[in-house]
Amino acid sequence: MEQQAIGVFDSGLGGLTALRELTGLLPNERFIYFGDTARVPYGTRSRETIINYARQDVNFLRSFDLKAILIACGTVSTTAMETLKGEFSTPLFGVVDPAVAAAVAASKSGRIGLIGTPATVGSGAFERAILAKKSTAQVTSQACPLFVPLVENGRFEPEDNVVELVVAEYLAPLKAAQVDALVLGCTHYPLLAEAIAAYMGEGVTLIDTGAAAAQALATFLRESDMLSDESHKGGQKFYVSDSPDGFERLASVFLRTNVCGEVTQVTVG
Repeated sequence: MEQQAIGVFDSGLGGLTALRELTGLLPNERFIYFGDTARVPYGTRSRETIINYARQDVNFLRSFDLKAILIACGTVSTTAMETLKGEFSTPLFGVVDPAVAAAVAASKSGRIGLIGTPATVGSGAFERAILAKKSTAQVTSQACPLFVPLVENGRFEPEDNVVELVVAEYLAPLKAAQVDALVLGCTHYPLLAEAIAAYMGEGVTLIDTGAAAAQALATFLRESDMLSDESHKGGQKFYVSDSPDGFERLASVFLRTNVCGEVTQVTVG
């Protein structure tokens, strides 16, 4: 019998931050990654469009034999998760609850920052979850619509003048609010973590939503006795909805392994 896989999807390459964490935590698992690169970014779309895209993404991944799907996208996790859970029987995991738990635990002052796409921030999902866990928290949110296009175009080095300028413009209100925990509410954002940390300064803990979600999924599989044993070698397969070229280059840099020639272009929707 073929080994069941774990599906991971995002609007582009941001979900690779979660995949990298997962492969470290679960070396015997097989992963199917889908990046909807033809329609990135999701964060500026309407709620109806986001749900429609996410439904198509899940349907594509379900063409494989899966044990679970990690929705490594803050926009989908905050906008479409309840709809998707009502439509699909495959266990689905988003990024909100694990990241919120990490942020509340990390914050000593109760001043918590959130950055995300316009759709993520507009949904209010992170804020509601934070306040449900800590009613006295003070949440400062900021939409950062240019972060995803920067990352998708390979502009995430901390010494990049454009990156420095955009980071400073977006994060000034969060710095002024003196937050001591900052939720990176999009899985693209950890690629900008060095630049964000340099601007925010010491004493601010950055919460990687993809990493937190990966930990939650690994815990679920372990507690449900669904982990593959050491007889399985694991592995990764990559699919994108646009040309693989740019994705292959950036994925190879981020994952620190060559994926060139291993990415397949597919049509969804």
